[in-house]
Amino acid sequence: MAKKNEEEETIPEKGQAGMEKEFDLDDLPGVGEATLKKLKEAGIISVRTLALYPVTKLIDEAGVGEKTAQKLIKAAQDVEKMGFKPADEIWEKRRKLNHLSTSSQNLDDLLGGGIEPGSVTELFGEYRTGKTQIAHQLCVNVQQPYDKGGLEGNALYIDTEGTFRPERIIQMANALDLDYSQILKNIVIGRAYNSDHQILLAREAVRLIKEKNIKVVIVDSIIGHFRSEYVGRGTLANRQQLLNSHIHDLLRLTETFDELAVVFTNQVSSKPDVFYGNPITHTGGHVLAHGATIRIYLRKGKGEQRVAKVVDAPHLPEEDAVFSISENGIRD
Repeated sequence: MAKKNEEEETIPEKGQAGMEKEFDLDDLPGVGEATLKKLKEAGIISVRTLALYPVTKLIDEAGVGEKTAQKLIKAAQDVEKMGFKPADEIWEKRRKLNHLSTSSQNLDDLLGGGIEPGSVTELFGEYRTGKTQIAHQLCVNVQQPYDKGGLEGNALYIDTEGTFRPERIIQMANALDLDYSQILKNIVIGRAYNSDHQILLAREAVRLIKEKNIKVVIVDSIIGHFRSEYVGRGTLANRQQLLNSHIHDLLRLTETFDELAVVFTNQVSSKPDVFYGNPITHTGGHVLAHGATIRIYLRKGKGEQRVAKVVDAPHLPEEDAVFSISENGIRD
């Protein structure tokens, strides 16, 4: 059996992952000033962002014609070389991936190292199961160095239920001997007051991510406003269409920016037709289930203990892990 090259076996140190070159819109051939202005006003700030846009969405948001939209997207995809790739290139990129620690080794191990950048992670469960607590902890941890489980970046938090608490951030920062005033400065908060505002904030995040060095985007929770505003079966189709568009906006963020993790929390409901087994299911239906890359179900354990279970992930087994919520934050 041939001996493997030693260089192939060397896993790069954390923080050494190679970033792909980012092309500005000015690098796009044959695009006039007027079109560039329309693209930038629509929140399209790079060639990669444009390459990921659906044609119909570009027509609506940038106000360009169908042929122009098709031409622009094709040109952007050519610049980004968005064709087929050999699997070893994808593996090379994934093995260099830095994960974001939750501060619980048990939970990190369950997630294959922590929250995964380049993916959308869903945390769903009943109230007081730790969804918002984990979200707060990630806002602190993301600012840590790579060798301490961070991503050396900042956090963007879309708060839809008014549950973000700076006091909790201060407790978690103090527990890690961090300067809480600096930690708070590096968390950008957007308070969403209705579903339309929530969608708008997610779209505006594109402008902030690069400017503020954002490495984790939190939406807590994704479903609250939709659940209260779209009541009854007659509104279900419209609600699901908007949710589908919203989740794909979040997915595009992870594809557009290197080393960006997106995490959203979700509520649950009880299925009345279940007589045996667990009647609790996530809300949002198949749209949210298919939209999330990694889905984690949280439930209460004894005392401060919580149990996390991987419900769906392309690379992780369905397993459980126990963690605790203390004054210091998320711990084993």
